Amino acid sequence: MGAKARHAKAPKPKEEVKKVEENETPASTNGEYSGEYDGEYDGDRVEVAPVAPRGEYPAPPMCTFGQLGLDPWLVSTLAAMSITQPTEIQRACVGPVLAGRDVIGGAKTGSGKTAAFALPILQRLSEDPFGVFAVVLTPTRELAFQIAEQFEVLGKGVGVKVVVAIGGVDMVAQALALARRPHVVVATPGRLADHIQSSANAVHFRHVRFLVLDEADRLLTETFAPDLAVIMDAVPRQRQTLLFTATMTQSILALRDRPPATPGRQPPFVHLCDTDVSTVASLVQNYIFVPSHVKEAYLVHLLMSNVGRLEKRAGNRANDGGDDDDDDDDSSGSDSDAEGAATVGKEKSIIIFVGQCKAAETLRVMLYELGFRVTALHSKMPQQERLNSLGKFRAEAVRILIATDVGSRGLDIPSVELVINMHVPRDPDEYIHRVGRTARAGRGGRAITIMSERDIKLIHNIEARVGKRLDGLRLSEHRVLDGMGRVLAAKRAAAMHLLDIDFGARDRVRKQKHAAGSGPPRKKRAKQ
Repeated sequence: MGAKARHAKAPKPKEEVKKVEENETPASTNGEYSGEYDGEYDGDRVEVAPVAPRGEYPAPPMCTFGQLGLDPWLVSTLAAMSITQPTEIQRACVGPVLAGRDVIGGAKTGSGKTAAFALPILQRLSEDPFGVFAVVLTPTRELAFQIAEQFEVLGKGVGVKVVVAIGGVDMVAQALALARRPHVVVATPGRLADHIQSSANAVHFRHVRFLVLDEADRLLTETFAPDLAVIMDAVPRQRQTLLFTATMTQSILALRDRPPATPGRQPPFVHLCDTDVSTVASLVQNYIFVPSHVKEAYLVHLLMSNVGRLEKRAGNRANDGGDDDDDDDDSSGSDSDAEGAATVGKEKSIIIFVGQCKAAETLRVMLYELGFRVTALHSKMPQQERLNSLGKFRAEAVRILIATDVGSRGLDIPSVELVINMHVPRDPDEYIHRVGRTARAGRGGRAITIMSERDIKLIHNIEARVGKRLDGLRLSEHRVLDGMGRVLAAKRAAAMHLLDIDFGARDRVRKQKHAAGSGPPRKKRAKQ
């Protein structure tokens, strides 16, 4: 079990790979990114995303927010938030946005991209606060709420009104809010397109001055193309378009060289921060190479070593000590990390990333059965439950969050010290987004990937993308196997629970309705 991945012999590629049927789009609602793998998990099917060009865009000189051209009221607002120096992406992009240019900005996660477009939009809004001024599109609901919060905090001085339009929330209430003509609309593309098509009287986009695509690499894919087309037709052609992303792709770079839609208009301003190192230096990255059938046992052992507060319930004890009541004593289950490095702090928060909603829910129930205080975040949860989970995790009432990739994009939770990948992502850039949830704003952090024999090629692609080799982490096999019985029992209980609640029944009913309906099921959307 302790053998290193790079010395292991890679398995032969499968002769046949199960492909997604044309009528089975990735599990999403209202044109939102679901964070699920679209098809069978297969370690050999991977493509490395292109890396942004190097050396083309020198970093702007250091300056203050005032020197960028921001008004004193915005500078004062930032100072009250203890933000005194703009980041590179802010130094590069705020001026061109204020000057009326379209902008394409690329920077690492956690580098202040939201403020790079929110600050100049709010300044222009303060000069002419009339009607819906800006539309911000984002692939996930949680990121939409986070962006809306930042607009409200930064724009408090001018009384900015923000409406969030996402799936999973009452559409009538959203239509009424949109009809009141807020200054900023933050939305997922599918729900906003639904409002445009079904609530024409509630959508007033004739005076929109800014259209922002945040996480543009995800939005400029076939999943969102039809909804984006509806939105583009509803907003004026005479507008500023701002694209920001942590992952630069060929589809975004192609826009750099496209002729302007309006004759005489300047080409977009482009700034790509240095992406030669895709993960921050303060992030320690490890892998554990284990057989696939014991992944959960190794995960539980890691959690016992790194979580101090456990929710004790009768008959369910997570620590190896049995009768030992000292929650914070890690001597029963902790191992020293590779090369003797210190373990992660026991009072910090942990995000566990998995590949599918069912896996997230199974793992949540399993860990709860073992006594851990845990919550989940995935696309099959009702929206209010998703918000509640994030709220508990942000407030550190719950130390462990199990998430699909809906939680990997843009969410800023400063207390996260450890990220665990239970399933290795097929796209190396998704790995970068996941591990970017820790080691933010100069803090330290650790990412541990639990890999199996099918994941060797994926790990090699990730290492090539981040420009460094992941270090092996050695755990005590004896201690892991000691807890195997409890883990298997909890795993069986979780499987029974999902059967009892008929997890995924709504999706099965929807597919049956599509199959029985007069028209064909919803097909994969064409690229924009």
